[in-house]
Amino acid sequence: MGFQTEFNSVCKFKNEQELYELLEYGRTKMVKQGFRVYPTGQKVIAYTPENVAVAIVKISASIAEINFQGHEVTAVEMELVRKLNEEESKVQTLLADEMFFGAQG
Repeated sequence: MGFQTEFNSVCKFKNEQELYELLEYGRTKMVKQGFRVYPTGQKVIAYTPENVAVAIVKISASIAEINFQGHEVTAVEMELVRKLNEEESKVQTLLADEMFFGAQG
């Protein structure tokens, strides 16, 4: 058991429904496996499951707990600051691929 720190400028969705709720309603809650620390109050870039930058979001809450099945999970609540335009998305996607998601060299 232990906390894993997320990189402060990346918020990657693995669930299309959570991403849809963010873009459609301006708020969502993402659930991640394991105890993780998300920087409440900080703005981060949100990425699709395909690693495409789509928006700037603000982390409003981060709650780590053991669920009823006995698994360590972290629920992260966030609100949409704004969607990225095409050029911003392209640049952020390329940078994130090189820095975080791409092959380590």
